[in-house]
Amino acid sequence: MPKKQTVKCEDKFCPLHGKTSLRGRTFRGKVIRKFPKRVCIEFERVFYIKKYERYAKRKTKLHARLPDCMADGVNIGDYIEIKECRPISKIIHFVVVGKVGGEGK
Repeated sequence: MPKKQTVKCEDKFCPLHGKTSLRGRTFRGKVIRKFPKRVCIEFERVFYIKKYERYAKRKTKLHARLPDCMADGVNIGDYIEIKECRPISKIIHFVVVGKVGGEGK
């Protein structure tokens, strides 16, 4: 978990100030789109093709809830970490936990 921030937010889906429980998978990726209260991240994964006995790279896009207290700190191109929670909407099943220190994979 990231450090507690001093900014108080009223977002009930905030993992730091709200009551959303985090469970399940964690992903790290680059922010490719930023919407009000939502971001879209993209990351690469390696996929095995059995027929050709080779590996291929595939890109995955996930949408995550962006809490009010982190909205100013996260911009397009940043490398962030998201964690799974209960379904918030049709496409949002993750919440932004925080920024990751360096550009890594």
